[in-house]
Amino acid sequence: MSEEEISKALDSDIAITHERLVHAMAARVPLMPLDQKERYFSVLSALVGKLESPEKAMREILQEMMTEAAAIMLQEINAGR
Repeated sequence: MSEEEISKALDSDIAITHERLVHAMAARVPLMPLDQKERYFSVLSALVGKLESPEKAMREILQEMMTEAAAIMLQEINAGR
């Protein structure tokens, strides 16, 4: 397989996985408690906002998200206790 063919196959795999994510979350969101929805929305909206900035490299976005999401993820983990 050429690099171009591999790239196109990965593009397709990514699109399919995004669709699976949308369907999975569409089923989960109605069942989430309000505080969990707020945490999920906080992380999701921050990620999308960063992805919409074409000048930012994915590495930079991921580094920022790891830092910002860590506190929210800990809240989520501890919320069930």
